[in-house]
Amino acid sequence: MKKAFFLLISALLLLNGCSKKETNDAVLIRVKNASTLNFTNVYVNTSGGENNYGDLAAGQISEYKEFTYAYPYAYVRFEIDGQTRQLQPIDYVGESLLDNGKYTYELTADPANGNVGLMLTE
Repeated sequence: MKKAFFLLISALLLLNGCSKKETNDAVLIRVKNASTLNFTNVYVNTSGGENNYGDLAAGQISEYKEFTYAYPYAYVRFEIDGQTRQLQPIDYVGESLLDNGKYTYELTADPANGNVGLMLTE
């Protein structure tokens, strides 16, 4: 009887584990401050939504936020020591939308001139 009970529980656990696949029904993006500078008021607009990420200290990574869709790059705005910095895409012609899933926009800012960069990682 113990053996049958054990097999039944094992089978149920196995079936439960197999049926729970992680599915992502949205584009989830977090922001990483890959700079040595602190960023404040970080804002991202992918054309498929917009989110505020707040303040990100140097090296800090935000929580994921949901977007309806996104491209490999986006409009990004933040401040460094009270000065606004931004990355403004001209258009998305020829770009493919990201598949649903989790992504990271890594932001950089050059301390010498304030130039902003963005790199997409998965």
